Amino acid sequence: MADDVLSPEDAELRALLGAVHTVAVVGLSSNHKRPSYQVARYLQEHGYRIVPVNPKETEVLGERAYPSLTDVPAEIGIEVVDVFRRAEETPEVARQAVAIGARVLWLQEDIVSEEAARIATEGGLDVIMGVCIRHVRARLMGEEL
Repeated sequence: MADDVLSPEDAELRALLGAVHTVAVVGLSSNHKRPSYQVARYLQEHGYRIVPVNPKETEVLGERAYPSLTDVPAEIGIEVVDVFRRAEETPEVARQAVAIGARVLWLQEDIVSEEAARIATEGGLDVIMGVCIRHVRARLMGEEL
């Protein structure tokens, strides 16, 4: 397939990433070397509002951090829940994502949980698992990382 031809799945992902504006990053660390920080900074630099969710942080990338998704004020309007937590912790994150009315549960690279996917899907969310949102967006937009 030519690089400029998108598969149907790619077209859906591109549309999704173009339609959302607010991304909660669960497990976001203020440590600049952590993948969560690098991905969140990339998203922020590309126009997304980042909402850090980590009980050990107070602020990351200039945004107030919250202990859990359910602690984020509803008016912030989280659309994507991007998860940097161990797979066994993701079902609870999925429950919270459903509870706050998010649109997408995105489990980062190497994170796969069928239980979290089931919870999110039954709650009406789209689910993307096991791939990095930064790498997907960069690839779809033709960017070099």
